[in-house]
Amino acid sequence: MKLVDRSLVRGNAGSVTLIPEESEDMWHAFNIISEGDKVRATTIRKVQNETATGSSSSNRVRTMLTISVEAIDFDTQACVLRLKGRNVEENQFVKMGAYHTLDLELNRKFQLIKPEWDIICLERIEMACDVTQHADAAAIIMQEGLAHVCLIQQSMTLVRSKIDVNIPRKRKGQVAQHEKGLNKFYDAVIQGILRHINFDVVKCVLIGSPGFVKDQFFQYMMQQAMKTDKTFQVLLDNRSKFMLVHASSGFKHSLKEILQDPAVLSKMSDTKAAGEVKTLENFYSILQTEPAKAFYGKKHVMKAAEAQAIETLLISDSLFRCQNVALRKEYVNLVESVRDSGGEAKIFSSMHISGEQLSQLTGLAAILRFPMPELEDSDTEDNDDDDTDD
Repeated sequence: MKLVDRSLVRGNAGSVTLIPEESEDMWHAFNIISEGDKVRATTIRKVQNETATGSSSSNRVRTMLTISVEAIDFDTQACVLRLKGRNVEENQFVKMGAYHTLDLELNRKFQLIKPEWDIICLERIEMACDVTQHADAAAIIMQEGLAHVCLIQQSMTLVRSKIDVNIPRKRKGQVAQHEKGLNKFYDAVIQGILRHINFDVVKCVLIGSPGFVKDQFFQYMMQQAMKTDKTFQVLLDNRSKFMLVHASSGFKHSLKEILQDPAVLSKMSDTKAAGEVKTLENFYSILQTEPAKAFYGKKHVMKAAEAQAIETLLISDSLFRCQNVALRKEYVNLVESVRDSGGEAKIFSSMHISGEQLSQLTGLAAILRFPMPELEDSDTEDNDDDDTDD
C-alpha cells in the first residue's frame, strides 16, 4: 500500500490518502473502512444529455465523488472493494444525497475520512504501508488430478490457481494414457508455480499431498527443469526452498494440518503465518494441560482482562468490522488494556487458516499469566442458573 497523504490524530477526525498496489492491500482497506466513514475516489457515472431537439443520449464520464459509506462488499476473487453510500459533496453529475457505488481497485487512489481514528486502524495503516511486508510463503496442496497453488501473505491466504485435470485410471492396457494424463497435470501445476510464485520474495514453498504424489511431482518438476529452457531455471535455483509434507487431500482445508507440522513451523519460523499458528497451538496445548490458564469467549476474556491476567490475547480482525460502534470500541479498549498491563495482543486475520480456527472459538481467546479457576467456576454457576431457570 502506498501512503500518499496523512492528516490524522488518534481519537480525532482525519483523513488518509492511499493507493492499493497488491491484492492484500484491498484486504487492509476492507478492514480499515467502516460504515459512516467518507470515501473520496474517482468513479464512472452514466450521464443523460438532452439535445436542443428534445432527444436524449447518454455517455459515461469519470468524476471525483465522495460518499458516506453505508455498505461494504469485498470480492476476493476480483480483488475489488465495493462501497455503497450517498453522495455528500457537490458534484455536477451526481445530486447531493444520491446513492452511488464506488469500486476501489488496485493502483487507484482513494481518500478515507473518519470521524475518529482508533489504535487498530492506525496500526493497520502502518502494517499496510510497510514495504517489507509481502507474501513470503507459498503452498501447493495436491492429489492426483487436483491442485491448489496458494500464497500465504501476512494477512490472508490466497488461492492463486486451481488445477483440475481428469487423469485416466491406471488400468491394464491404459498405463500410457494414465502417464500422459499425469504428466499433463504436473505440467499445469508447474506453470501455476512459475506464474504465481515470486521466488525473489518467497522464502518457503510447501508441497503437500497424500501418499507419494508430492514426491513424484517434485521429481518430475526437477527433471523438466534440467532439460528445458531458462524459464525453468528459477526452479533449480530455488530448489532448497521447497519442502515436501503430508496432506490428507488436495483441497485448501488441508493447509491447516500442514501449517501445524513442527517441521513446517521450523522452516517458516520467520513468517507471520507461522507465528499465528504457533500461538494458536500454544493456546490449545495450555487449554488441555492447564485449563485454568486458557479461556475463550467474550465473557471470560473480559473478566481476565479486568484482572490484568492476560499474557497473550488472540483476537480476530472480524470483530473490528462489526457495525456496532460501541462494540468495536469495546474490543479496541480490550486490546489497549492488555498492552497497557504488559500483555501481548495478536490480531488474527480471518482470511488465514489460523484465523478461521480462532473464529470457531468466538474469535476471542486468551492465555493467562496465572491460573484463574474462578472463571471456570463462574461458567459452572451460569450453567446451574440456566438449569434452574428451566
